[in-house]
Amino acid sequence: MENFRETICYTRGCMNDESGNSSNSCQSGGCNKLHTHDWLSDIPCNSDEFDIVEVRFKNVRKGFFKNVNQFKLNQGDLIAVESSPGHDIGIVSLVGNLVRLQMKKMNVDLQTFEFKKIYRKAKSIDIEKWKEAISLEIPTMLRARQITQKLKLNMKIGDVEFQGDKTKAIFYYIADERVDFRELIKVLAEEFKVRIEMRQIGARQEAGRIGGIGPCGRELCCTTWLSNFNSVSTGAARYQELSLNPQKLAGQCSKLKCCLNYELDTYLDAIKDFPNTSTPLEVKEGTAYYQKTDVFKEIMWYSFDKNNSINLVPVPVSRVKEILNANKQGIKFDTILIETEPIKDKLDFQNTVGQESITRFDDKRNRKKKKKKYRNPNENQKG
Repeated sequence: MENFRETICYTRGCMNDESGNSSNSCQSGGCNKLHTHDWLSDIPCNSDEFDIVEVRFKNVRKGFFKNVNQFKLNQGDLIAVESSPGHDIGIVSLVGNLVRLQMKKMNVDLQTFEFKKIYRKAKSIDIEKWKEAISLEIPTMLRARQITQKLKLNMKIGDVEFQGDKTKAIFYYIADERVDFRELIKVLAEEFKVRIEMRQIGARQEAGRIGGIGPCGRELCCTTWLSNFNSVSTGAARYQELSLNPQKLAGQCSKLKCCLNYELDTYLDAIKDFPNTSTPLEVKEGTAYYQKTDVFKEIMWYSFDKNNSINLVPVPVSRVKEILNANKQGIKFDTILIETEPIKDKLDFQNTVGQESITRFDDKRNRKKKKKKYRNPNENQKG
Protein backbone atom coordinates (compact mmCIF):
# COMPACT_ATOMS: atom_id res chain seq x y z
CA MET A 1 0.00 0.00 0.00
CA GLU A 2 2.89 2.37 0.74
CA ASN A 3 4.30 1.78 -2.76
CA PHE A 4 0.89 2.59 -4.23
CA ARG A 5 0.76 5.92 -2.39
CA GLU A 6 4.26 6.74 -3.66
CA THR A 7 3.07 5.97 -7.21
CA ILE A 8 0.17 8.43 -6.92
CA CYS A 9 2.46 11.11 -5.51
CA TYR A 10 5.16 10.63 -8.14
CA THR A 11 3.08 10.23 -11.30
CA ARG A 12 0.13 12.51 -10.46
CA GLY A 13 1.71 14.86 -7.94
CA CYS A 14 -1.04 14.09 -5.42
CA MET A 15 -0.77 13.30 -1.71
CA ASN A 16 -4.47 12.56 -1.25
CA ASP A 17 -4.65 10.17 1.70
CA GLU A 18 -5.63 6.57 1.11
CA SER A 19 -8.18 6.65 3.88
CA GLY A 20 -10.02 9.55 2.32
CA ASN A 21 -9.82 13.30 2.52
CA SER A 22 -12.84 15.34 3.49
CA SER A 23 -11.91 18.12 1.07
CA ASN A 24 -10.97 15.72 -1.73
CA SER A 25 -7.92 17.79 -2.54
CA CYS A 26 -4.20 17.27 -2.83
CA GLN A 27 -2.79 17.84 0.64
CA SER A 28 0.52 19.34 -0.48
CA GLY A 29 -0.50 21.33 -3.54
CA GLY A 30 2.02 21.22 -6.36
CA CYS A 31 4.16 18.30 -5.16
CA ASN A 32 6.90 19.61 -7.49
CA LYS A 33 5.07 18.13 -10.50
CA LEU A 34 4.97 20.86 -13.18
CA HIS A 35 3.79 23.13 -10.40
CA THR A 36 2.73 26.67 -11.32
CA HIS A 37 3.10 29.29 -8.59
CA ASP A 38 0.07 31.57 -8.38
CA TRP A 39 1.72 34.88 -7.58
CA LEU A 40 -1.65 36.69 -7.93
CA SER A 41 -3.38 34.62 -5.24
CA ASP A 42 -3.12 37.35 -2.56
CA ILE A 43 -4.35 40.14 -4.85
CA PRO A 44 -8.13 40.74 -4.69
CA CYS A 45 -9.85 40.66 -8.06
CA ASN A 46 -12.79 43.02 -8.59
CA SER A 47 -13.90 41.60 -11.92
CA ASP A 48 -15.50 38.22 -12.53
CA GLU A 49 -13.05 35.39 -12.07
CA PHE A 50 -11.72 33.73 -15.21
CA ASP A 51 -13.72 30.52 -15.80
CA ILE A 52 -10.96 28.49 -17.50
CA VAL A 53 -9.00 26.16 -15.21
CA GLU A 54 -5.66 24.44 -15.80
CA VAL A 55 -5.79 20.75 -14.82
CA ARG A 56 -2.87 18.36 -14.36
CA PHE A 57 -3.05 14.63 -15.11
CA LYS A 58 -0.35 11.95 -15.14
CA ASN A 59 3.26 13.17 -15.27
CA VAL A 60 3.60 16.03 -17.79
CA ARG A 61 0.08 16.00 -19.29
CA LYS A 62 -2.00 19.12 -18.67
CA GLY A 63 -5.18 20.57 -20.13
CA PHE A 64 -7.55 23.56 -19.97
CA PHE A 65 -11.19 23.05 -18.96
CA LYS A 66 -14.20 25.35 -18.64
CA ASN A 67 -15.78 25.79 -15.23
CA VAL A 68 -19.35 26.02 -16.56
CA ASN A 69 -20.98 25.46 -13.16
CA GLN A 70 -18.83 28.09 -11.43
CA PHE A 71 -17.45 25.73 -8.79
CA LYS A 72 -15.21 27.31 -6.17
CA LEU A 73 -11.92 25.60 -7.04
CA ASN A 74 -8.47 25.88 -5.51
CA GLN A 75 -5.08 24.51 -6.44
CA GLY A 76 -4.83 20.83 -5.55
CA ASP A 77 -8.55 20.03 -5.81
CA LEU A 78 -9.43 16.69 -7.39
CA ILE A 79 -12.10 17.17 -10.06
CA ALA A 80 -13.99 15.08 -12.62
CA VAL A 81 -13.68 16.50 -16.14
CA GLU A 82 -15.19 15.69 -19.50
CA SER A 83 -13.36 13.15 -21.63
CA SER A 84 -14.02 11.09 -24.73
CA PRO A 85 -15.62 8.80 -23.74
CA GLY A 86 -16.66 9.12 -20.10
CA HIS A 87 -14.84 11.29 -17.60
CA ASP A 88 -11.33 11.65 -16.23
CA ILE A 89 -9.95 12.67 -12.84
CA GLY A 90 -7.45 15.51 -12.69
CA ILE A 91 -5.83 17.86 -10.19
CA VAL A 92 -6.38 21.62 -10.39
CA SER A 93 -2.99 23.19 -11.02
CA LEU A 94 -3.97 26.81 -11.66
CA VAL A 95 -7.05 29.04 -11.41
CA GLY A 96 -7.77 32.71 -11.95
CA ASN A 97 -6.23 35.23 -14.31
CA LEU A 98 -2.86 33.48 -14.45
CA VAL A 99 -4.54 30.85 -16.62
CA ARG A 100 -4.73 33.49 -19.37
CA LEU A 101 -0.94 33.76 -19.35
CA GLN A 102 -0.57 29.99 -19.42
CA MET A 103 -2.91 29.76 -22.40
CA LYS A 104 -0.92 32.43 -24.20
CA LYS A 105 2.28 30.53 -23.44
CA MET A 106 0.76 27.31 -24.83
CA ASN A 107 -0.69 29.13 -27.89
CA VAL A 108 -4.27 28.31 -26.90
CA ASP A 109 -6.78 30.72 -28.48
CA LEU A 110 -9.65 31.57 -26.14
CA GLN A 111 -12.03 32.21 -29.05
CA THR A 112 -11.40 29.16 -31.23
CA PHE A 113 -10.31 26.43 -28.79
CA GLU A 114 -13.03 23.93 -27.83
CA PHE A 115 -12.86 23.62 -24.06
CA LYS A 116 -14.23 20.54 -22.35
CA LYS A 117 -16.30 20.89 -19.20
CA ILE A 118 -15.63 20.38 -15.53
CA TYR A 119 -18.34 18.06 -14.26
CA ARG A 120 -17.88 18.22 -10.50
CA LYS A 121 -15.48 17.96 -7.63
CA ALA A 122 -14.36 14.37 -7.32
CA LYS A 123 -16.46 12.27 -4.96
CA SER A 124 -15.15 9.42 -2.84
CA ILE A 125 -16.39 6.83 -5.34
CA ASP A 126 -14.63 8.73 -8.16
CA ILE A 127 -11.36 8.74 -6.23
CA GLU A 128 -11.60 5.03 -5.41
CA LYS A 129 -12.12 4.12 -9.07
CA TRP A 130 -9.29 6.50 -10.05
CA LYS A 131 -6.92 4.75 -7.65
CA GLU A 132 -7.96 1.36 -9.02
CA ALA A 133 -7.16 2.60 -12.53
CA ILE A 134 -3.73 3.83 -11.42
CA SER A 135 -2.92 0.45 -9.87
CA LEU A 136 -3.46 -1.19 -13.30
CA GLU A 137 -0.99 1.00 -15.21
CA ILE A 138 2.34 -0.73 -14.48
CA PRO A 139 1.05 -4.32 -15.00
CA THR A 140 -0.65 -3.17 -18.21
CA MET A 141 2.55 -1.56 -19.50
CA LEU A 142 4.62 -4.69 -18.82
CA ARG A 143 2.04 -6.93 -20.49
CA ALA A 144 1.82 -4.58 -23.49
CA ARG A 145 5.59 -4.81 -23.96
CA GLN A 146 5.34 -8.60 -24.06
CA ILE A 147 2.62 -8.35 -26.70
CA THR A 148 4.66 -6.00 -28.91
CA GLN A 149 7.62 -8.38 -28.74
CA LYS A 150 5.37 -11.29 -29.67
CA LEU A 151 4.03 -9.35 -32.66
CA LYS A 152 7.63 -8.39 -33.58
CA LEU A 153 6.89 -4.67 -33.73
CA ASN A 154 9.84 -2.29 -33.77
CA MET A 155 8.51 -0.03 -31.02
CA LYS A 156 8.74 0.48 -27.27
CA ILE A 157 5.84 1.07 -24.90
CA GLY A 158 7.18 3.81 -22.63
CA ASP A 159 4.18 4.53 -20.43
CA VAL A 160 0.48 3.75 -19.93
CA GLU A 161 -2.13 6.15 -18.55
CA PHE A 162 -5.59 4.95 -17.59
CA GLN A 163 -8.53 7.31 -17.65
CA GLY A 164 -10.11 8.00 -14.26
CA ASP A 165 -13.23 5.93 -15.00
CA LYS A 166 -11.22 2.91 -16.30
CA THR A 167 -12.87 3.02 -19.73
CA LYS A 168 -9.83 4.12 -21.74
CA ALA A 169 -6.05 3.70 -21.70
CA ILE A 170 -3.43 5.80 -23.48
CA PHE A 171 -0.30 3.90 -24.57
CA TYR A 172 2.74 6.14 -25.12
CA TYR A 173 5.31 4.57 -27.44
CA ILE A 174 8.63 5.33 -29.10
CA ALA A 175 9.44 4.20 -32.63
CA ASP A 176 12.21 5.18 -35.04
CA GLU A 177 10.07 4.43 -38.08
CA ARG A 178 6.43 4.13 -39.05
CA VAL A 179 4.70 1.23 -37.29
CA ASP A 180 1.49 -0.50 -38.33
CA PHE A 181 -0.09 -1.23 -34.96
CA ARG A 182 -3.65 -2.00 -36.09
CA GLU A 183 -3.26 -5.62 -35.04
CA LEU A 184 -1.70 -4.47 -31.76
CA ILE A 185 -4.75 -2.32 -30.94
CA LYS A 186 -7.07 -5.28 -31.48
CA VAL A 187 -4.99 -7.49 -29.20
CA LEU A 188 -4.71 -4.82 -26.49
CA ALA A 189 -8.44 -4.08 -26.57
CA GLU A 190 -9.24 -7.77 -26.23
CA GLU A 191 -6.66 -8.23 -23.49
CA PHE A 192 -7.56 -5.24 -21.27
CA LYS A 193 -11.24 -4.66 -22.20
CA VAL A 194 -10.81 -0.87 -22.55
CA ARG A 195 -10.66 1.62 -25.37
CA ILE A 196 -7.09 1.93 -26.70
CA GLU A 197 -5.35 5.13 -27.79
CA MET A 198 -1.78 5.14 -29.13
CA ARG A 199 0.40 8.27 -28.85
CA GLN A 200 3.91 8.54 -30.21
CA ILE A 201 6.44 10.49 -28.14
CA GLY A 202 10.13 11.33 -28.49
CA ALA A 203 13.05 10.40 -26.29
CA ARG A 204 12.89 13.68 -24.34
CA GLN A 205 9.15 13.29 -23.71
CA GLU A 206 9.71 9.74 -22.49
CA ALA A 207 12.31 10.90 -19.97
CA GLY A 208 9.86 13.55 -18.78
CA ARG A 209 7.11 10.99 -18.27
CA ILE A 210 9.26 8.35 -16.58
CA GLY A 211 11.30 10.80 -14.49
CA GLY A 212 14.54 10.27 -12.62
CA ILE A 213 17.46 12.00 -10.92
CA GLY A 214 19.97 13.97 -12.97
CA PRO A 215 23.75 14.11 -12.41
CA CYS A 216 23.20 17.36 -10.49
CA GLY A 217 21.33 15.42 -7.81
CA ARG A 218 17.97 17.03 -8.55
CA GLU A 219 14.86 15.60 -10.18
CA LEU A 220 14.83 15.94 -13.97
CA CYS A 221 13.86 19.38 -15.29
CA CYS A 222 11.53 17.84 -17.89
CA THR A 223 9.65 16.10 -15.08
CA THR A 224 9.29 19.00 -12.66
CA TRP A 225 8.98 22.24 -14.65
CA LEU A 226 10.33 22.13 -18.23
CA SER A 227 7.58 21.79 -20.83
CA ASN A 228 9.11 23.28 -24.00
CA PHE A 229 11.97 21.27 -25.49
CA ASN A 230 14.32 23.47 -27.51
CA SER A 231 16.98 21.94 -29.73
CA VAL A 232 20.43 21.59 -28.15
CA SER A 233 23.58 21.52 -30.28
CA THR A 234 27.18 20.65 -29.52
CA GLY A 235 27.99 24.31 -30.16
CA ALA A 236 26.47 25.10 -26.77
CA ALA A 237 29.12 22.91 -25.14
CA ARG A 238 31.92 24.45 -27.22
CA TYR A 239 30.99 28.01 -26.28
CA GLN A 240 31.05 27.03 -22.60
CA GLU A 241 34.43 25.26 -22.96
CA LEU A 242 32.97 21.91 -21.89
CA SER A 243 34.55 18.57 -22.71
CA LEU A 244 32.88 17.07 -25.78
CA ASN A 245 32.37 13.74 -24.06
CA PRO A 246 29.02 12.25 -25.20
CA GLN A 247 28.60 10.32 -21.96
CA LYS A 248 28.88 13.49 -19.87
CA LEU A 249 26.83 15.72 -22.18
CA ALA A 250 23.92 13.29 -22.68
CA GLY A 251 20.98 13.08 -20.30
CA GLN A 252 18.81 10.11 -19.44
CA CYS A 253 17.03 10.48 -22.78
CA SER A 254 20.38 9.85 -24.56
CA LYS A 255 20.10 13.33 -26.07
CA LEU A 256 22.16 16.40 -25.22
CA LYS A 257 21.15 17.81 -21.83
CA CYS A 258 18.63 20.64 -21.97
CA CYS A 259 20.57 22.48 -19.25
CA LEU A 260 23.37 23.18 -21.76
CA ASN A 261 21.14 26.00 -23.03
CA TYR A 262 20.50 27.58 -19.63
CA GLU A 263 23.73 29.62 -19.43
CA LEU A 264 24.49 29.74 -23.14
CA ASP A 265 23.22 33.31 -23.64
CA THR A 266 25.40 34.53 -20.78
CA TYR A 267 28.48 33.00 -22.40
CA LEU A 268 27.57 34.39 -25.82
CA ASP A 269 27.25 37.90 -24.38
CA ALA A 270 30.56 37.55 -22.53
CA ILE A 271 32.60 36.44 -25.55
CA LYS A 272 31.32 39.13 -27.93
CA ASP A 273 34.40 41.28 -27.30
CA PHE A 274 36.87 38.39 -27.29
CA PRO A 275 39.46 38.31 -30.13
CA ASN A 276 39.51 35.71 -32.89
CA THR A 277 40.92 32.43 -31.58
CA SER A 278 42.03 31.15 -34.99
CA THR A 279 44.82 33.74 -35.27
CA PRO A 280 48.07 32.81 -33.46
CA LEU A 281 50.11 35.33 -31.50
CA GLU A 282 53.48 36.29 -33.02
CA VAL A 283 56.16 37.30 -30.51
CA LYS A 284 59.96 37.17 -30.62
CA GLU A 285 60.09 34.08 -28.42
CA GLY A 286 57.90 32.15 -30.87
CA THR A 287 54.36 31.62 -32.14
CA ALA A 288 51.65 31.00 -29.54
CA TYR A 289 48.57 28.98 -30.46
CA TYR A 290 45.19 29.23 -28.79
CA GLN A 291 44.12 26.32 -26.56
CA LYS A 292 41.21 27.32 -24.31
CA THR A 293 39.40 30.24 -22.66
CA ASP A 294 38.28 31.10 -19.15
CA VAL A 295 35.37 33.29 -20.19
CA PHE A 296 34.41 35.05 -16.97
CA LYS A 297 38.00 35.58 -15.78
CA GLU A 298 38.76 36.97 -19.27
CA ILE A 299 41.86 34.82 -19.68
CA MET A 300 42.90 32.99 -22.85
CA TRP A 301 45.39 30.14 -22.67
CA TYR A 302 48.10 29.74 -25.32
CA SER A 303 50.83 27.21 -26.01
CA PHE A 304 53.97 27.50 -28.16
CA ASP A 305 53.48 23.90 -29.29
CA LYS A 306 50.60 23.73 -31.77
CA ASN A 307 50.00 20.00 -31.43
CA ASN A 308 50.50 19.66 -27.70
CA SER A 309 48.67 21.60 -24.99
CA ILE A 310 51.47 21.60 -22.44
CA ASN A 311 53.15 24.53 -20.73
CA LEU A 312 50.05 26.64 -21.17
CA VAL A 313 50.46 30.37 -20.72
CA PRO A 314 47.49 32.39 -19.35
CA VAL A 315 47.15 35.65 -21.25
CA PRO A 316 44.59 38.36 -20.38
CA VAL A 317 42.18 39.26 -23.18
CA SER A 318 43.42 42.86 -23.22
CA ARG A 319 46.99 41.62 -23.81
CA VAL A 320 45.84 39.30 -26.62
CA LYS A 321 44.16 42.23 -28.38
CA GLU A 322 47.30 44.32 -27.95
CA ILE A 323 49.51 41.63 -29.50
CA LEU A 324 47.12 41.01 -32.42
CA ASN A 325 46.93 44.73 -33.22
CA ALA A 326 50.74 44.94 -33.12
CA ASN A 327 51.07 41.90 -35.41
CA LYS A 328 48.81 43.57 -37.98
CA GLN A 329 51.31 46.44 -38.07
CA GLY A 330 54.25 44.04 -38.38
CA ILE A 331 55.41 44.54 -34.80
CA LYS A 332 56.45 41.68 -32.54
CA PHE A 333 56.72 42.06 -28.80
CA ASP A 334 59.59 40.45 -26.94
CA THR A 335 57.35 38.26 -24.81
CA ILE A 336 53.75 37.19 -24.70
CA LEU A 337 53.29 38.50 -21.18
CA ILE A 338 53.98 41.87 -19.62
CA GLU A 339 56.59 41.96 -16.90
CA THR A 340 54.76 41.35 -13.69
CA GLU A 341 54.92 43.80 -10.84
CA PRO A 342 56.50 42.66 -7.58
CA ILE A 343 54.01 40.87 -5.42
CA LYS A 344 52.80 43.03 -2.58
CA ASP A 345 52.33 41.73 0.88
CA LYS A 346 48.97 40.11 1.12
CA LEU A 347 46.68 41.78 3.61
CA ASP A 348 45.70 39.28 6.21
CA PHE A 349 44.38 39.09 9.74
CA GLN A 350 46.94 39.80 12.40
CA ASN A 351 46.51 38.26 15.82
CA THR A 352 47.23 41.19 18.10
CA VAL A 353 45.25 40.28 21.20
CA GLY A 354 46.04 36.60 21.43
CA GLN A 355 42.67 35.11 20.46
CA GLU A 356 44.36 32.02 19.09
CA SER A 357 45.90 31.06 22.42
CA ILE A 358 43.76 28.56 24.26
CA THR A 359 45.85 28.90 27.41
CA ARG A 360 45.65 32.66 27.73
CA PHE A 361 43.46 32.43 30.85
CA ASP A 362 45.62 29.85 32.57
CA ASP A 363 47.68 30.69 35.64
CA LYS A 364 51.15 31.33 34.28
CA ARG A 365 53.00 31.37 37.61
CA ASN A 366 55.94 29.07 37.80
CA ARG A 367 54.74 26.13 39.75
CA LYS A 368 57.75 24.28 41.07
CA LYS A 369 57.35 21.23 43.15
CA LYS A 370 58.61 21.81 46.63
CA LYS A 371 61.22 19.32 47.65
CA LYS A 372 60.56 17.53 50.86
CA LYS A 373 63.16 18.26 53.49
CA TYR A 374 64.23 15.26 55.45
CA ARG A 375 65.29 16.12 58.97
CA ASN A 376 68.40 14.59 60.33
CA PRO A 377 67.41 12.41 63.32
CA ASN A 378 70.69 13.31 65.04
CA GLU A 379 69.71 16.99 65.19
CA ASN A 380 67.36 16.37 68.15
CA GLN A 381 70.18 14.68 70.06
CA LYS A 382 72.44 17.69 69.83
CA GLY A 383 72.80 19.79 72.93
